[in-house]
Amino acid sequence: MRYLVLIAYEPGIWADADAELRQGYVDAHHAFERFVDAHGERVSSAALGDADTATTLRGPERTVTDGPFAELTEQVGGYYDVRLPDLDHAVAAARLLPASYTIEIRPVVGVEGYESA
Repeated sequence: MRYLVLIAYEPGIWADADAELRQGYVDAHHAFERFVDAHGERVSSAALGDADTATTLRGPERTVTDGPFAELTEQVGGYYDVRLPDLDHAVAAARLLPASYTIEIRPVVGVEGYESA
């Protein structure tokens, strides 16, 4: 199965962290990556710019505005696109990420009649 693991956290969590806490975050991400590599495959991953750097398209006219869609106390700050045998493995991997994160795991699904180019 393929899963998208979304990572959300309070804005400023990295900027406010001391060197020891930052290293803890890095170590947790490496543990997650080792688990996925041992049990499946990492398709892609990336850190994302802060929500205030987002560009949003809204409404039927697809009006372009700066910033996120809604006011958030947490923001999506990164993701992993992974292939793992099942949801239990995805949950086990996600538990290795820092506890201060809110993690959302979604299966990647096909849409009948649509193939990405």
